[in-house]
Amino acid sequence: MARFNFRRSAAKATPAADGPTSPVTTTGRTAPNHHGGTGHLRDEKSELFLLAVANLVGQDTFYERGGARDDRYTALVRHLAVRDPEWTLGLLRWLRHGAAMRTASLVGAAEFTRARLDAGLPGHSRQVVDAVLQRPDEPGELLAYWTSRYGRALPKPLKRGVADAVARLYDARALLKYDTASKGYRFGDVLELTHPAPHRDKPWQGELFRYALDRRHRPDEALPPAGNAVLAAHRELTALPVAERRALVTGPDGAERLAAAGMTWEALAGWLQGPLDAAVWEAVIPSMGPMALVRNLRNFDRAEVSDEVAAAVARRISDRGEVRRSRQFPFRYLAAHRNVPSLRWGHALEQALRHSLENVPELPGRTLVLVDRSGSMFDRPGAQTELNRADTAAVFGTAVALRSAGADLVEFGTTSRKIDLRRGDSLLKTVDRFGNLGGTSTAEAVRAHYRGHDRVIVVTDEQTYGGLRHDPLETVPAHVPCYTWNLAGYRTGHAPSGTGNRHTFGGLTDAAFRLVPLLEAGRDAAWPWEQQD
Repeated sequence: MARFNFRRSAAKATPAADGPTSPVTTTGRTAPNHHGGTGHLRDEKSELFLLAVANLVGQDTFYERGGARDDRYTALVRHLAVRDPEWTLGLLRWLRHGAAMRTASLVGAAEFTRARLDAGLPGHSRQVVDAVLQRPDEPGELLAYWTSRYGRALPKPLKRGVADAVARLYDARALLKYDTASKGYRFGDVLELTHPAPHRDKPWQGELFRYALDRRHRPDEALPPAGNAVLAAHRELTALPVAERRALVTGPDGAERLAAAGMTWEALAGWLQGPLDAAVWEAVIPSMGPMALVRNLRNFDRAEVSDEVAAAVARRISDRGEVRRSRQFPFRYLAAHRNVPSLRWGHALEQALRHSLENVPELPGRTLVLVDRSGSMFDRPGAQTELNRADTAAVFGTAVALRSAGADLVEFGTTSRKIDLRRGDSLLKTVDRFGNLGGTSTAEAVRAHYRGHDRVIVVTDEQTYGGLRHDPLETVPAHVPCYTWNLAGYRTGHAPSGTGNRHTFGGLTDAAFRLVPLLEAGRDAAWPWEQQD
């Protein structure tokens, strides 16, 4: 149960010195951080949580090689899968559904299962495997990971969890989009290895499974089920002579025919055997999802799609409902903004970015927002993005400042500098004003800029310089809440957390955004999957 331990006023909360508690907790022990400074050790659940929401698997960070980082992640998952399986199951389920961390959740489910088997413990493994598999290509990816690490023998909990997911996920459109020759494990391979039964509410699924097996082993003889309209329409399109295909796409019912046949924009260029020009893009844009639209803005400009079509795209990508349903990370819109050659997408991307951050809390009183722009923040969190943690920190820090009643926005590194901010400023343009400031002198930045603020928010990788100060937040009075947003998931924190008005969060998710007003209302904060609205 949540508890209330101080009186609230209409203007702003004034928490007691001890304050409510939050789940990311330090142990009181310290160890050197990657900078040689004082690092505060966290308990195992806190370390795993912060690493999980920042770990894209196989990716090096500024201070940690990808292999070592993955080993730390799997060791924590395996330990907690045995020690507290229900908590770990909750984490991995939320990691896939709430935090949209795809690969980390798949790896976590496999390691969870392995650890439970090695310990001779029944239960939970089938459920965790089924829970993390949310896209039709993921059963194959999970099996590929398992066999590369543990061999081709598949334990029953793994097979049953994958089979549960297959019955839930496999349909004709999934088959056409994801069952491609480039995959190491085709749909047919997954079916042969896990033997799923067709879902009781999908009587057509048995025929689909047989077709998937034929596509895998006898592609020249494979015939789609006669009653499946999507597969029949797709077969008709693939039989169409190449010379006639472009005319079909750009014809009056081209988009409808492509959609009816499950033809995705990714497959379109190969089917046409030619480039996607303006006419082709304009024909398929109405059927594309918002994520695909954002990813292809540069291609639309290069193909010179018309301003009328571009305006329709802008309306789609900036629609609040579309943004919320797509669950895109905020930095995707900054990446698109920096990648497009024209100016016609600017306002739409600004609106979309603000919609994606609308759950950033609106904070009363005065807030000091410190954004880490040290060199270690400029590593890229993944090979698929050109943005870095410093950009993510700047986006989030600026959004918090713009939504606060009164805020001082500061970038810091070896030195620090206030970013002038006015109501109505463009978030995208403000982010471009941040720089690269060298080292991580958090304590000096706090000391230089804290002036009786009601709260302090630090967005950082927590790897502060060594020196006399063991806690860079110690100059802030104990009754003033300080919130650290950790963006890298390293082992040690820069300050104590979990009690005493000192709290650490991980991941730029709605669940994390809700914690600040929750804590300032005097309520203890739970793990994201345990939170109640």
